[in-house]
Amino acid sequence: MLNTRFCSVLGLATALAASVASAEVTIGVSLGATGPGASLGIHYKNAFTLLPKTLGGEPVKYIILDDASNPTNAAKNARKLVTEDKVDALMGSNGVPSAVQMIQVAAEAKTPMIALTPVPPLPPERAAWTFVVPQPTELMMGAIAEHMKAHGIKTVGYIGFSDTWGDLVLKALESHAASAGYKILTNERYARADTSVTGQVLKIMAANPDAVVVGGSGTGGALPHIALVERGYKGQIYHNHGTVNAEFIKVGGKNVEGAIAVTGPLIVPEELPANYPTKAVSLDFTKRYEAAFGAGARNAFAGYSYDGYLLLDAAVPAALKKAKPGTPEFRDALRASLENVKNIVGSHGVYNMSPSNHNGLDERARVLVKVENGAWRLLK
Repeated sequence: MLNTRFCSVLGLATALAASVASAEVTIGVSLGATGPGASLGIHYKNAFTLLPKTLGGEPVKYIILDDASNPTNAAKNARKLVTEDKVDALMGSNGVPSAVQMIQVAAEAKTPMIALTPVPPLPPERAAWTFVVPQPTELMMGAIAEHMKAHGIKTVGYIGFSDTWGDLVLKALESHAASAGYKILTNERYARADTSVTGQVLKIMAANPDAVVVGGSGTGGALPHIALVERGYKGQIYHNHGTVNAEFIKVGGKNVEGAIAVTGPLIVPEELPANYPTKAVSLDFTKRYEAAFGAGARNAFAGYSYDGYLLLDAAVPAALKKAKPGTPEFRDALRASLENVKNIVGSHGVYNMSPSNHNGLDERARVLVKVENGAWRLLK
């Protein structure tokens, strides 16, 4: 009987050990794979098909929901994921308004949030649980400002989305105005679903700026560019890092030839210097993405999903030493671990997180690109 009891106890211990060893990590994702932001959201979603089946060495389950590019839906998705699915972390969305709604839910539920789009400054209780994968707008628009200064641009027209993203790009542009020596003459806005910006463009044309900066994203960024060119604007038109994908060029055609934008290095990995820190990762991911989704399908947005995975993959092992997935203790440990990941080389840049910096990117995460012969090319 003693041997039987010993075997039973040993079997139970072995089963428990196996359970702990193979604890599944669950990640909840909300993306706008349909709606106005679909030209971005589809790429974010596609990236998940290329991810390993493990996270930090443990099995992982991704629950991916479509928020239809609607902030209200994003909030509902996030709430379902944390309350019903008990996810260990949230990821999303591809629109700033939607991501902001998810961040609020994440903070309330004390669940780490991997933001896949830049976000505005957050109150401390929300910032504590939010980790931002994309480059900050100030960092990126700084590269645009430097280019404008080098080319003697003194006046700038601005037209952007009439939402948080449009605000973020404008504020970043304003933050560099004094040092770069330019004045912003216009602040025109349009909705993501608009099909015409004639009135806004006529006001920009009347102001006659040396250059125009567009604060849109995806195919929505092409609308004002096309309108400006069709009305004879000859100055340089700049875009932010929310614009760089093949769909922008498909929609804009010859009208967007010469567009300059700032983006992450994974868009042009073949053209980067051999010693560029992200070249190997950027090139590998781009090759795998295009092998799966077609030549020329590369884009910045799929890379954000991939880099979010890399951050979680680096943080999960330390969290597993403190708690089991599916528990509040694990979520808290994962948050603390994310704050301390160092030198994670992603497709967009090198991430060095800290308690005071939940993004951790620097100038290595940005390059300027230009539309040349229907493709994004490194601006030299």
